[in-house]
Amino acid sequence: MENNKRKTKPDWNKLTAEDLQKLEIAEEIGVIDKIYAGGYGNLTSKESGKIGGILAARNKAKKK
Repeated sequence: MENNKRKTKPDWNKLTAEDLQKLEIAEEIGVIDKIYAGGYGNLTSKESGKIGGILAARNKAKKK
């Protein structure tokens, strides 16, 4: 079975505000080392979802 996971590393020279938020959240939940080592492709679905969920909750709270 092939591993079709995309290995997407953040472009460290062109980080957007959202990218910085994602990295901040990743640091808080303890997966920042995985991202530095191999990009977002190294994260499990659960870890990626957790980052996305926290990001969405923070953005929703900002809008209120």
